[in-house]
Amino acid sequence: MTHTELRRELDHLATEAFRAELAEVDRLPTLDIARLMNAEDTTVPAAVAEQLPAIAAAVDGIAGRMARGGRLVYAGAGTAGRLGVLDASECPPTFNTAPGQVSGLIAGGPTAIVDAVEGAEDSRELAAADLDALGIGPDDTVVGVSASGRTPYAVGAVEHARALGALTVGLSCNPGSALAAAADHGIEVVTGPEFLTGSTRLKAGTAQKLVLNMLSTITMIRLGKTYGNLMVDVRASNDKLRARSRRIVALATGAPEDEIEAALTAAGGEVKNAVLVILGGVDAPAAARLLAEADGHLRAALLEAVAGEGA
Repeated sequence: MTHTELRRELDHLATEAFRAELAEVDRLPTLDIARLMNAEDTTVPAAVAEQLPAIAAAVDGIAGRMARGGRLVYAGAGTAGRLGVLDASECPPTFNTAPGQVSGLIAGGPTAIVDAVEGAEDSRELAAADLDALGIGPDDTVVGVSASGRTPYAVGAVEHARALGALTVGLSCNPGSALAAAADHGIEVVTGPEFLTGSTRLKAGTAQKLVLNMLSTITMIRLGKTYGNLMVDVRASNDKLRARSRRIVALATGAPEDEIEAALTAAGGEVKNAVLVILGGVDAPAAARLLAEADGHLRAALLEAVAGEGA
């Protein structure tokens, strides 16, 4: 695509539109600028709300495949790619996901997380190569993320993943995007022109973060990684998380501190197992077995434990 053609294409994107009423924003007092930015940001949740049915449908598809052992992979360039990497990197400590179960690909590789890698976003071939390195297959899901909805790396990732039989999701912030059209599930959160013309790390970036939060969090809820709104699969890898583990067991069970400590010790620090030990009245090996049989779903395991107790 020539520079002229690209400029013409950008001219028609809602996220690239010029806001004439903000042309002299640099002359305003700082507090007034902050108020204007804040007012812009308040429009984002409403834009996301319009896409909730599409988001829910995508989650059900993702969870179904992950329940069969599939993986969730985000693919994007620039801000969109960084947001995918961020969401993926937070899944292991929050939900104790296995290595590689949720991952983020960014055009240009890890270097692009902190530094721009020129030209990487323009390569569909690079996206295909990155997905091939992961061995993407039918049980996996690839989520292409792009504010414009036209970024070749994101569109190429979705097209290649779909050809491999994977489920695909296209998340963009413009209507009628090539990314959404290429995917099984198109999610178009139309956030409109940015406060700074074309700076899609602002409203578009916020919208993408909100949607990625939903995709990963609700998928993990569907996979039994929570008990109510408690993170019972949290990985206690530091002092704060160890304290949180104890608090989660306390909130789930209402048990006294000594009983919580004993259950966590017996369960090797596994929150979900400790909750089952206390509420199900079983020992740690039985709790581990029941959870394995229930595919990690604490509520189902608890029902089995109570039923066994009453038998």
